Amino acid sequence: MKTLTPFLFLVALVLFASCSTKKADDAKDVAEEQNEAKFEDTNLEESTEFAVNAADAGMLEVELGSLALTKASSPKVKEFAQSMIDDHTKANEELKALAQRKNISLPPSLSDKCQKKYDDIMEKSGNDFDKAYSDLMVKDHKDVVDMFKKASEDSKDVELKAWASEKLPALQHHLEMAEALEDGVK
Repeated sequence: MKTLTPFLFLVALVLFASCSTKKADDAKDVAEEQNEAKFEDTNLEESTEFAVNAADAGMLEVELGSLALTKASSPKVKEFAQSMIDDHTKANEELKALAQRKNISLPPSLSDKCQKKYDDIMEKSGNDFDKAYSDLMVKDHKDVVDMFKKASEDSKDVELKAWASEKLPALQHHLEMAEALEDGVK
């Protein structure tokens, strides 16, 4: 029995260490896997992927906007950030409600990719933050406008297609605002 106790202790220690060092799954990937399982035999897989990507992008806009309120040096950047928080929080809530009605899983937190963007910009401050934030807002809004445009034209889900079409003009306006902001902080 005496020789068995250290062995069991060592096994337990190895098991504990392996569990505690395992990297958490990417929230976006988990949501996509759940949707694949639910919608596997339907033509809605692309629509659910849009919903997941839109949720991830929307959460990033709110998180970055909140960060900008504390780290930006320019009042214009802070004003833009508040607009992003207000508009994207409302859109995120609408998307959550729509996804819930349709049984679509959305990520509960930022994807690893979006978290990296947040972490990278969080390290900046003052004018460096203002420039990095405005640059990121232009790039991300270009990507989001493209994503929403595609969904508004091609989505197989009528409600998601309508929601994307409804949000597209505001996103295009956000892009124009971000481009003006970018020009102003350089």
